[in-house]
Amino acid sequence: MKSGDARVRRLGRLRVTVACTALLAIVALLSGCTLPADNPRQPPIDKNPLTELIKPKVTAAVKDGDVGISPSMPLTVAVTDGKLAQVTLFRPDNTVVNGVLAPDGLSWRNAEVLGYNKAYRIEAKAYGLGGATTTVVNFKTSSPENLTQPYLIPGDGDVVGIAQPVAIQFDEAIPDRRAAEQAIQIITDPPVDGAFYWLNKREVRWRPEHFWSPGTKIKVDVNVYGKDLGGGLFGTEDVHANFSIGDAVVLTADDNTKQVTVERNGEVIRTMPTSMGKNDTPTDNGIYIVGDRFQQIVMDSSTYGVPVNSPQGYRTPVDWATRISYSGIFFHSAPWSVGQQGYSNSSHGCLNLSPGNAEWVFNNTKRGDVAIVKNTVGGTLSGTDGLGDWNIPWQVWKAGNAGSE
Repeated sequence: MKSGDARVRRLGRLRVTVACTALLAIVALLSGCTLPADNPRQPPIDKNPLTELIKPKVTAAVKDGDVGISPSMPLTVAVTDGKLAQVTLFRPDNTVVNGVLAPDGLSWRNAEVLGYNKAYRIEAKAYGLGGATTTVVNFKTSSPENLTQPYLIPGDGDVVGIAQPVAIQFDEAIPDRRAAEQAIQIITDPPVDGAFYWLNKREVRWRPEHFWSPGTKIKVDVNVYGKDLGGGLFGTEDVHANFSIGDAVVLTADDNTKQVTVERNGEVIRTMPTSMGKNDTPTDNGIYIVGDRFQQIVMDSSTYGVPVNSPQGYRTPVDWATRISYSGIFFHSAPWSVGQQGYSNSSHGCLNLSPGNAEWVFNNTKRGDVAIVKNTVGGTLSGTDGLGDWNIPWQVWKAGNAGSE
């Protein structure tokens, strides 16, 4: 055999060996990539992974599983990378809470307040370039330990005097007074600075430093529904009022002259004689606020802590009574003391007037008008009497007492 033929045969065997070795390596590699028979089938790879990135993304003001949500909290749903097709808020009985979808389809909000201690479900459907999605959110509102009803004076549409404070009364003692104050919004036109002060555990007042200017408009919103006022006490409902300030009417009773002078917008319009509290039951000095008026009322000393059968007790029906203190001081008709009116004091503290003058006061005053008593032998009407707010110095009032017990 020629040496060239032997060289060709060796090269041929080498190629076969290399080829077989490479083939075995490929087979081994493929065998190593084969899934065991007992391994679960893996999901196929998304042909377009960007789809997940551009799917609509829905968010809500509450998270799934939230508990203790305030029923007064604005409930909103929003979407990015798409638009909302439909948002439905279900009550526990599967009835639907009214809501409003924005014209641009990017947001939704509830149009009804929710209830206390209830489970709700949001179903939000959205669509976009990445397809459609449905988001479900379950949540539960707060469960009050107790409820309190607020009452607001003045009432909606009232026209009141220049001394009238905003008065909010609750039927329960308020543990967290600051929370209550924060839930009350007062807007005045023109703008006026004012401050809160608590007369007691259930009643808070708001007033400016000086008497209101006639024509001022006041808007009050007591937004306590859904608010924790301390110790699990929540508001039963919100209350609102818009009222305005009328003419500046001021009645000044001077014990030196035994006369009551009435001014309207700075002009004296009437003067009338009076008989105030005698020395052992004097009328207190100070600024009073005109309150309720009664065409007829029974004056009963027991309602102010003095038994009817005691030496200072009384139970007397009177006409044309205009209240100026919660402690029982009125302008009222006292025909039995007409001879003393203008000369001496004979009452238990009230300002006695003739029937005609008492009727005039009844007909020509309004809630919030000013009554000033001066130069008596009495003390000063308490600022927490209920109609004596202006006897509390402004710096004390402005400092507030929300943190006091």
